[in-house]
Amino acid sequence: MTTAQTSVAPGGARATSGLVIWTALVAALGGLLFGYDTGIIGVALLGLGREFALNDELKQLITGAIIFGALFGCLGTGPLSDRLGRRRMVIVAGILFAVGSLLSAAATSVITLVLARFILGLSAGSATQIIPVYIAEVAPRDHRGKLVVLFQFMVVFGITVAYFTGLALDDHWRWMFGLGVVPAILLLSGMVILPESPRWLLIQGRADEARQVLTRVRGNQAEADAELQEIQKVVEADHEGGWKDLFQPWIRPALIVGASISMFSQITGNNALIYYAPTILVKAGFSEHAAVLATGFSTFLVVVATVIGSILVDRIGRRRFLLWMIPGSIVALVLMGVLFGSTGPTTTLSQWLVVACLGAYLMLNCGGFGVCIWLINSEVYPLFVRGKGASVGAFSHWIFDLLVTLTTLSLVTWLGAAHTFYLYAVISLFSLAFIYFLVPETKGKSLEQIEHALRTRTFFPYQQRR
Repeated sequence: MTTAQTSVAPGGARATSGLVIWTALVAALGGLLFGYDTGIIGVALLGLGREFALNDELKQLITGAIIFGALFGCLGTGPLSDRLGRRRMVIVAGILFAVGSLLSAAATSVITLVLARFILGLSAGSATQIIPVYIAEVAPRDHRGKLVVLFQFMVVFGITVAYFTGLALDDHWRWMFGLGVVPAILLLSGMVILPESPRWLLIQGRADEARQVLTRVRGNQAEADAELQEIQKVVEADHEGGWKDLFQPWIRPALIVGASISMFSQITGNNALIYYAPTILVKAGFSEHAAVLATGFSTFLVVVATVIGSILVDRIGRRRFLLWMIPGSIVALVLMGVLFGSTGPTTTLSQWLVVACLGAYLMLNCGGFGVCIWLINSEVYPLFVRGKGASVGAFSHWIFDLLVTLTTLSLVTWLGAAHTFYLYAVISLFSLAFIYFLVPETKGKSLEQIEHALRTRTFFPYQQRR
């Protein structure tokens, strides 16, 4: 494979080489798998509920199985990626995706379906931990944001593909699950020819290989040598970190930001609505076809927001983008609460206002948090514990995703849909305060500069104002 020469873009930023873009695109296919397998359950539940006579608890169990598996996948992948390499663990995730998809399609009972979804969860958790780290460690600093966000774009694109695939396949849920093997094969085929992370190679003492990779992905020997020296200084100053190193006082701010931003991305309710929006809309009086179509349209808006976000995060920054998006999502939640008031959306107008608010909420919340959580988690940790730190961020995402998944339908039953939306709105207000006071801006900084800010206690926004 030939690599396009790196050129100087306007403003002094260097353009990305063809190999960097290709690497990010192929690796981000893991996000497509993650999005498809988590999104397809929202449609499949309608057919599964009839075939297996599922109540709300069993629906939550089947949906939650993939998330439970993800908890183990994301924690196990961090140490393994530090030992075996980033690229190899992406390949392992692809294999698990293929196996889980086929087993889900062949399931003959609730138990076998739960086990198959658990295997898919192992792969999804692994993907959310390792793929953003892999892309971040290969990408140049000026374009790292948009390239890492490719992963999230693929996630929301996969969710949208899942909903419209489910709409086309109607009740054929086995085909819905089985089609997940196609992007898994594409991911595996592409990863075979891609390079290993140059930063991981340096940690392993393989400096010549790291230089070769950097030269290929930068397309410029001088730039590659300069970056190699910057990384080498960090590697020489550190040892390979263990789990206890994450809790050192100077690293703790990164841990707080990474784990908390992942937590807020879930407890503000976006995945709850992605998983259960069709079920909630059917209970509100929509036909099944209209409920799936409305949710699919909403996820398409998330794709649009993610494209916009991928452009903006390297221009306006991660923190400011979140501060722009989350307030609008709060307004949309409050309006949905009003529309689901005492009588619910009984008129045609009120029902379509619900669809509009659902689309606005998912666009702003998923478009905000979704663009930034994996990017921030791949940036804020020091190199010697980056794999384990990203595991903690992914674990936080999945444990709170599991909590929300196992409680959403029950909350709607106990509190009513209106008060459930109000609850998510209040939590979103807390997330906004957290972002404003504690999330730092990482735009335009090298990974080594971010590590320096941790060491010099200038990481949090309030520390930078001193």
